[in-house]
Amino acid sequence: MDELSEDLELLPATRRALRHRIAVAQSEGRAPSVVAAVLRGGEVVWEGSRTSVEGHGPDGDVQYRIGSISKTFTAVLVMRLRDEGLLGLADPLEKHLRGTGVGEVTIAQLLAHTGGLAAETPGEWWERTPGELRPELVDVLGDEPLRHAPGSRHHYSNPGYTLLGSLVEALRGKPWEEVLEAEVLEPLGLERTSARPKAPHAGGWAVHPWADVMMPEPLEDLGLMAPAGQLWSTTRDLARFADFLMRGDERVLGADSVREMRTSAAPPEPGFAECGYGLGMQLMAQGERRLAGHSGSLPGFVAGLWLSEADDVAAVVLANCTSGLPAATVAADLVALVAEAEPRFPRPWRPFTEADQVPLEVCGPWYWGTSAQVVRLTADGSLELGPVGATGRAARFRAEPDGTWTGLTGYYAGETLRAVRRADGSVSHLDLASFVFTREPYDAQAPVPGGVDPQGWRGIG
Repeated sequence: MDELSEDLELLPATRRALRHRIAVAQSEGRAPSVVAAVLRGGEVVWEGSRTSVEGHGPDGDVQYRIGSISKTFTAVLVMRLRDEGLLGLADPLEKHLRGTGVGEVTIAQLLAHTGGLAAETPGEWWERTPGELRPELVDVLGDEPLRHAPGSRHHYSNPGYTLLGSLVEALRGKPWEEVLEAEVLEPLGLERTSARPKAPHAGGWAVHPWADVMMPEPLEDLGLMAPAGQLWSTTRDLARFADFLMRGDERVLGADSVREMRTSAAPPEPGFAECGYGLGMQLMAQGERRLAGHSGSLPGFVAGLWLSEADDVAAVVLANCTSGLPAATVAADLVALVAEAEPRFPRPWRPFTEADQVPLEVCGPWYWGTSAQVVRLTADGSLELGPVGATGRAARFRAEPDGTWTGLTGYYAGETLRAVRRADGSVSHLDLASFVFTREPYDAQAPVPGGVDPQGWRGIG
């Protein structure tokens, strides 16, 4: 067994803890069945299930309905359109999809649920009624589609993702389902993910809240609401999808674009556990750990998918009950069980391999006023800026062809870092978003804003 395989294989105690967690979830949640999978290092390292049927249990190939995890798939399609230059996230919807009545809402706002749209459709409960009852967008949006001023707050909206699905159809000239199949499912090899159930699949059940009896839930085709919650999938397919959401795949979306999806674009609604919402992805804090993914539910089914990029671990939980089993919470617990019991091995340190491109002159200590900072160059050519011995703003920067660096994280995300040179070519100071970083605190030889007292540093006397 090679070193990588050895690291991926879970210890017996970890595997037992995972089995125990879903056993407790199925028992306490009174679910007819639950199936789960854990991904580490890009590989499914554990699968498990529990069921109320003696001698039979679902496996990673059995389909369950995944509800709002469908939204993340729809968001991937929209991001593909952005990456192809067919739209901008700041574009108003009206630019590409006319006549909705909410055309001033931007595409980014729809992705992040900040467009102000209603949470649900008017009329009957859309999840338990056929899509034919809502044949047009006006039937989905109603006469008063907005509940808040666009951009003013995060307000989860299912109709908002109907609009995004219609946007995909308008720009591709094909049904949402066909575009999804050709552009996401086939390239990623998600052969068991589909808009309609394919055997083997679980049936959806409602479990009585005060008695141990069940009733089947209707399985409706959601019509125009499909981009918000139509899909069926398996734990194996969703584990593969989670790996894509961590690393990207140039056939679908590159690493930078999926990282953008995982970046907070809106604060959470008050009272929600999430720490924010990205572009089609929920974000959650689990202690110091940061999770990205999505929960899902439709009558008869609950689902949860979470990933921790820092730990390189993801988990998927699917169950066939309307309520009771908190699938998203259980999935987050599975991530924590693996990440905490078996911490990720750090990558081996390796020196930079292209010495002629190492900008050593910008490495080392710098001062923003009197605040000590340090710049480090990593083996991938990016720069890391952070405080020395104190809390402060830290960021990572990507090298650009013109010799500057672009901020990727934190306060300086999107800002430009420049090394300003003297006439002799040596570096005078760093300029970052108008801040001047000097080699000495308030270096009198550098253009410190406001100038430097000519008497310099002194004590009290």
